[in-house]
Amino acid sequence: MIKGFKEFILRGNVIDLAVAVVIGAAFTAVVNAIVSAIINPLVEIFYKPNENGDLGPTITGIYGQQVTFPLGGLLTAIISFFAVAIVVYLVFVYPMNRWKAIAAARAGVTEAASDEPKLPTEQELLVQIRDLLERQNKA
Repeated sequence: MIKGFKEFILRGNVIDLAVAVVIGAAFTAVVNAIVSAIINPLVEIFYKPNENGDLGPTITGIYGQQVTFPLGGLLTAIISFFAVAIVVYLVFVYPMNRWKAIAAARAGVTEAASDEPKLPTEQELLVQIRDLLERQNKA
């Protein structure tokens, strides 16, 4: 059991995932600061924050109460998600894929030599069908 756990940890996927989580958390703090310093003030140009500090359009409800749709929080979450996803992709996924492709090229492994058999093209299938039909007509 200990040997299996050691192999699991040393495989590299767990370490990569841990690094990605730590970097993602740190970068999320930076993105949230940028959004609160730049994006939220831009939203405030168009919408006045209500007493709770929510930014967005305010509509009078059925019973006369003011209802604010908090667009500032929604924009913050969307921008944070995309920014963190882009950074994780550019810093971790893309370089790892390039590294794997280079390592496979050095090892002489190409995509054509993968485990999956190569499927015939449409033209090859048509030639096979033609040949079969010719054999049936001759018989």
